Amino acid sequence: MLRNGLEPWHLLVVLAIVVLLFGSKKLPEMARGLGKSMRILKAETKALREDDAPADTAAAGTAQSTAQQPADRPAVTPTNVTKATETKRPETTT
Repeated sequence: MLRNGLEPWHLLVVLAIVVLLFGSKKLPEMARGLGKSMRILKAETKALREDDAPADTAAAGTAQSTAQQPADRPAVTPTNVTKATETKRPETTT
């Protein structure tokens, strides 16, 4: 059914419709914005991949270091953090 769904003349028709809808002045701006967002996405995914690789090796290292700690170590008690009390504003009458 979709075997020959994307032929060259289909692309020309789609391009003509896009030019009619958005105008020839807006297309370069849209292409620039798309290019910038693609570059940002590529840089962020690359950074995530680089962050994951050291995290995997660090996780293996921490697992080994926690196994070597003594078992009779006291547990850490959590501390409660409270918010500062809000001061009431004086009421003004108008």
